[in-house]
Amino acid sequence: MATPAGTVQGTVPQLTYWSRPRAWPRLVRASWRSSLQFRTITVSVALSGLAILVVGVYMSVSIGNDLFQSRLSQVLFESDRATSAAQSLFDSSDATDRVQVQNLLSSARTSISATSSSRLVAVLRVPGQDPSTVAPLDSSTFGQSTGVIGADLRTEVQANDGDQFWQSVTLTGNEAESMPGIVVGSQIAVPVAGRYELYIAYSLQDAEATLLFVQQTLGVAGVTLVLLIGAVSWIVVRFVVTPLRVAAETSQKLASGDLAVRIPEKGEDVIATLARSFNGMADSLQSQIRELADLSEVQQRFVSDVSHELRTPLTTIRLAGDVLYDQRASFPPATGRTAELLHTQVERFELLLSDLLEISRYDAGSVELESEPTNLVHLAEDAIDSLRSLAESKGSDLRLVAPGGYLNADVDPRRIRRVLHNLIGNAIEHGEGKPVVVSVDSDASAVALAVRDYGLGMSQGEVAHVFDRFWRADPSRQRTIGGTGLGLAIAREDASAHNGWLQVWSSPGAGSCFRLTLPRTTRGRLESSPIPLPPDDAAGIGEAGHVPGMRGGPHD
Repeated sequence: MATPAGTVQGTVPQLTYWSRPRAWPRLVRASWRSSLQFRTITVSVALSGLAILVVGVYMSVSIGNDLFQSRLSQVLFESDRATSAAQSLFDSSDATDRVQVQNLLSSARTSISATSSSRLVAVLRVPGQDPSTVAPLDSSTFGQSTGVIGADLRTEVQANDGDQFWQSVTLTGNEAESMPGIVVGSQIAVPVAGRYELYIAYSLQDAEATLLFVQQTLGVAGVTLVLLIGAVSWIVVRFVVTPLRVAAETSQKLASGDLAVRIPEKGEDVIATLARSFNGMADSLQSQIRELADLSEVQQRFVSDVSHELRTPLTTIRLAGDVLYDQRASFPPATGRTAELLHTQVERFELLLSDLLEISRYDAGSVELESEPTNLVHLAEDAIDSLRSLAESKGSDLRLVAPGGYLNADVDPRRIRRVLHNLIGNAIEHGEGKPVVVSVDSDASAVALAVRDYGLGMSQGEVAHVFDRFWRADPSRQRTIGGTGLGLAIAREDASAHNGWLQVWSSPGAGSCFRLTLPRTTRGRLESSPIPLPPDDAAGIGEAGHVPGMRGGPHD
């Protein structure tokens, strides 16, 4: 296939994480928080580098000062010797005219350069003397460094005859490069011409080169030492951190349910002792969990078997009780009342057996949903109609609030109907004759149903136990609809089986609100609920009683 003009075929290289400089600080922070090895090596290298830097700076400064002092002593000695030699030459001379004095001064400069090993010599006549036709003019071989002689140095030299004074300066070489130096000044007496200032400049370029070499050597040695310390720290820390990492990974697997995982045991050191102790703890934990699992399985099987076995005699008792109940009018009053009590308790016993069987199926993990497209509004209407007579007897007004927009959801209608019947029945029992509002709403991913009552409400401690099995907020309160104490526990299991949430808000004196949220599809996941909790009419009451009681939700 032809490539159009102006286009380039190929692949665009993907940027790696390290090729994005802005991501480096985030990566370093993440490594610092998550890696013990990285923190240990970083701290070791940083402290070692700081120590090496301090020692290097100290050694560099000490060596530099020593080189300077050594060179200064040598310079002062050579300058004094050159000055003495020049002064001896002047003292032994009988020059009387200008030419002789000029030749004498040239010979003295040559002697000074030879004695001091410096070609930078300046001879300047001390100001304030009487004019003389014999006195030679000022001369200097400083070249481009003529201006390095400072005014303070000249003042000291002019005011003190017979003493030496020095000053650190920056000299300029032949190629205009700058180099450190020292200028030493003193006075000399020239026959017939008077007193002159003698300045000899010495270059410290050799000492500077030596110091630079020492500093470079110290720098290379310091960097090499830091790298070696980092490598040694990495090796040493790896020996320590690797077993700890293995222990951490093993503990995570153990916590996730892999009870057979163990830490390898090697040697007789502290790490091996830790491994043996950890493995012993894991063995003990696995044994106890296995015992508890076996015991739980036995208990579940016992409850299931007992429930099944009790159905046959219960059916017989139920038939006999129904016969007695139908003929109670022909019995004496006491016997008739006994038949009525027998009939009521047999019905409650039968309901309890059904709930025990249902909860045992959840414990055994053998529950299978029979999902089908269902409208929660219709389920709510059916539940309200079935409980309306109970609500009227309690003086409660059942209300359904359904704003609209309700699409079908894939749920098991039998189980959701059971949840609604339980929630509405509890709201009627604890509503103190006040209205009970059933709300249904939905969004693109979830449907929700809330049952709101305005009765006694519950405290935060009671809300924390509201889904516990056989728990009752008020044990002395009489059950109107013959509850077994397992209704809310089964309702939560039904919600969890649908990957849904069953949550509760309650506040003493303000009533309670139970909210059931379900995904629209069997494999959907919930992120939020269409109905707010706490309810909107709870504004000002606060959320002190809001405790999520759910499985599969964000707070579970």
